[in-house]
Amino acid sequence: MPAPPTAWTASWLAPARLAVAAFVAVALCFSGYRAANDPTGVVNFFSYFTNLAAIAAVAVLGYGGLAGLTGRRPVPDTVRGAVVLYVAITGLVYGTALAAYPEQLVVPWVDDVVNRVLPLLVLADWLLDPPARRLRPVTVLGWLAFPLLYLTYALLRGRAADWYPYPFLDPNLHGGYRRVAGACVLTAAGFLLVGSAVAAVGNALAARRAARSGAVPSGRHARPGTADT
Repeated sequence: MPAPPTAWTASWLAPARLAVAAFVAVALCFSGYRAANDPTGVVNFFSYFTNLAAIAAVAVLGYGGLAGLTGRRPVPDTVRGAVVLYVAITGLVYGTALAAYPEQLVVPWVDDVVNRVLPLLVLADWLLDPPARRLRPVTVLGWLAFPLLYLTYALLRGRAADWYPYPFLDPNLHGGYRRVAGACVLTAAGFLLVGSAVAAVGNALAARRAARSGAVPSGRHARPGTADT
């Protein structure tokens, strides 16, 4: 069996997950309430990938914390890894491309929580509690499904409503659709690279933890003559 988190880590990780989930939920509710009373409306609030990724993180951390306290089945590692990827990308894109653009729906402290604090905490959670089983490359490819669906939605709705959630998706700006296409290709490449890194780091840390505890690792790291359980 793969090695579980150490007793010291497990003793505080579940309450920490619940605390982070509650804090981020408050931030999102505050921002959502403002959006509901803003001319831009709630639909646009839920059209930001950043907000969708943060909502997913709240769900995963909240359930993960509850599962840790009650002994329920934990969140699948494939789901956790996907959320780590999405939240990490929002932080990277914000820091490299969006920080200079003022957003109507952004509340400064919420902006800091969602784009700066949350990515670091979700990544720390992944490092402290890496996946129990080896994540394969096909899993990383599967993580790209939601971003591709979101991209399709954002472009189609943007064309219909003449509103785009991010400047690099707006063909009305300089460069038109050629610039948008280039930005989409770069973003997709970023998702693939960061997703591969998330899986690789998780697999390496899981193998190290299993080796220290004497547990049998899953997948490619399993010793000859053993089978995955």
